[in-house]
Amino acid sequence: MQQLIDTILQFGSLTNQQIELIKSKTETRKMKAGDYFSEAGKTANHVGFIINGIFRVCYYNKDGNEITRYFIDENNFLVDLNSFSYQIPSSEYIQAVTDVELVVFKRSSLTDLANTIVGWDKITNQITTKALLDKVSRISPMVAEDATTRYQNFLEQFPEMALRIPLSYLASYLGITQQSLSRIRKNIS
Repeated sequence: MQQLIDTILQFGSLTNQQIELIKSKTETRKMKAGDYFSEAGKTANHVGFIINGIFRVCYYNKDGNEITRYFIDENNFLVDLNSFSYQIPSSEYIQAVTDVELVVFKRSSLTDLANTIVGWDKITNQITTKALLDKVSRISPMVAEDATTRYQNFLEQFPEMALRIPLSYLASYLGITQQSLSRIRKNIS
């Protein structure tokens, strides 16, 4: 829980009473690898903060192939923002890649916090902006790079994560087959 509070405090100051209120509006949840935090076709009504573990955001393309868009690890918030904000069915899945522990806010809890804590909306807007910029920086370079460069850049940016996620998910994220990833790994070892 302290990880969540420390992260929130990076974006604004809060009194001890406000911190206690935030804590009272959350629940801690554990999920197993393979479990879904949110699913395509369902409306997102929770926001998570990852204490321990890794999630991936994925979807199925028109050919029925599963595509991993990006990964989210510790000390990051987790939500299908479009579905949550506009209360529309999600087009993506958010799936636990490893066993995870997270702190979860219900939609109603976040509304209560916004109505009670002066400046809460400013804090959440700054958190959302940072998360979106991080997401863009993870996805944008992928478009122009060859597969080997994409893999090497992933290893440089996320060395710990690379050791914790299945190769099939990493290959999907990189936009290559698992066999191609195996060849790339063999060639650069």
